Amino acid sequence: MRYSVIEVKALTSIHLKTPLSEIEVRGLDIGDIVYISGTVVTARDQAHRRAIRESKKGERVLTDLKEGVLYHCGPVVKRMDDSWSVVAAGPTTSYRMEEMAAEFIERFKVRMIIGKGGMGQKTRLGLERFGAVYCDFTGGAALLAARAIKKVEGVEWLDLGIPEAMWKFTVEEFGPLLVTMDSRGNNYRDSIG
Repeated sequence: MRYSVIEVKALTSIHLKTPLSEIEVRGLDIGDIVYISGTVVTARDQAHRRAIRESKKGERVLTDLKEGVLYHCGPVVKRMDDSWSVVAAGPTTSYRMEEMAAEFIERFKVRMIIGKGGMGQKTRLGLERFGAVYCDFTGGAALLAARAIKKVEGVEWLDLGIPEAMWKFTVEEFGPLLVTMDSRGNNYRDSIG
């Protein structure tokens, strides 16, 4: 039986802790299975637009995203007295952020984007140029994701609504994440098409 590079690499997993260095991220290949511990920040369409707009005006966003992880997610959360509890946190379709992703990576120095469905050529070029990767998280696994979220560290822009707000989570062994676009311009979807 003949195995592809992707199938063989999937037999091992890589455990990373934020902040992520450019060197360790550039060492990731398509097909790698990754688990993240540390800080993960969510953003969907509206949060991307606002973060870029605020940054252009010299305003600071919720957290320093440098060498961080961005999760395309609109979590389901509930208020518990003075804190928040995450009920579900499945990935949202990443391609909706395609027009903003490369600028977001450059502006905020993000090292990893997590979502579902993949992204396009602009993102691929941004990942390669600035040393970042895109990872797929399984759609429909919102409860698995929520279990890995240990604490809500903060939230910004609740005026956008809970799913569109920017959430900052502390996570432990968040995954499994499949590297589908690496920092060398490789795209997993090209290898299976």
